[in-house]
Amino acid sequence: MAPLLPLVLPLQPRIRLAQGLWLLSWLLALAGGLTLLCSGHLLVQLWHFRTFLAPSCPFSALPQVALAAGAVALGTGLVGAGASRASLDAAQYPPWRRVLGPLLVAGTAGGGGLLVLALALALALPGSLDTGLEDGLGAAMAHYKDTEVPGHCHAKRLMDELQLRHHCCGRHGYKDWFGVQWVSSRYLDPNDQDIVDRIQSNVEGLYLMDGVPFSCCNPHSPRPCLQTRLSDPHAHPLFDPRQPNLNLWTQGCHGVLLGHLQGLASTLGSTLAVTFLLQTLVLLGLRYLQTALEGLGGVIDGEGETQGYLLPGGLRDMLKAAWLQGAATRRLAPEEAPPEEAPPEEDLPEA
Repeated sequence: MAPLLPLVLPLQPRIRLAQGLWLLSWLLALAGGLTLLCSGHLLVQLWHFRTFLAPSCPFSALPQVALAAGAVALGTGLVGAGASRASLDAAQYPPWRRVLGPLLVAGTAGGGGLLVLALALALALPGSLDTGLEDGLGAAMAHYKDTEVPGHCHAKRLMDELQLRHHCCGRHGYKDWFGVQWVSSRYLDPNDQDIVDRIQSNVEGLYLMDGVPFSCCNPHSPRPCLQTRLSDPHAHPLFDPRQPNLNLWTQGCHGVLLGHLQGLASTLGSTLAVTFLLQTLVLLGLRYLQTALEGLGGVIDGEGETQGYLLPGGLRDMLKAAWLQGAATRRLAPEEAPPEEAPPEEDLPEA
């Protein structure tokens, strides 16, 4: 059978191939390290914002798979650099000659599969962030008042830190706070008739108000922050509702977090694409170098030309041979059972 994609490699092209592979392998190791850094940074950011992401959001699978793919790419680059350097010295190549084949199979199946999976996740999962942040921020705002409820006592502090640090307010804007009770019930006077009327007028029994927490206030505002009665045009004569950014942050935290995390995912996806390209080139080059050196007994500066290839036979011929072998195996008759021994004949009594 003719080999698949054969390539004739004289002496000088073999040496240049080994030298080029050494450089490409170090570039692959560098790309694998960058993939590890990008995926680790994204994983840390997701852990930091875990309160504002729905538990069912699958986006965290992206950095986890990318971490594994980056580690394999880093290992493949180091192995490729070592093997290509050793191939230039006949005394150093024999140990690599025995293990290079299995390493190529493992790098192609494991590393290539992980990179393809990570690239697919980088293209598919960023869309799930929208729903995950929508549900997670809604739950965080609903538990803002539960400062004494186990499991939710840190929701207020985390939400305030988010709004202060990222200059955002609410889920999509400051008016989102009008639809949730963000004041703890322990601060509400049950003897105040106005408070009682507000709670009774709500179907869910919540105390709703047209106000926002202090963390929505813009510290660069030229006037004191206005937090309450924001929908009443007569309550604050100096407040211009057409320019709320002079008083409150107008952008919602959903858009801020979505842009931030999708930007990190886009950077990680670009790094994964470069890593995949470099790993493909390194694995192909190592395969051609390995098969070329096998024809020379592992000596790169052997005389004459040699041939490198991807597979020892054509793909069609290999599939045909495998099919014929499988068909022949199915046609084989089962092993014959050993003949049963005849029972011993009983001696008949003489007449």
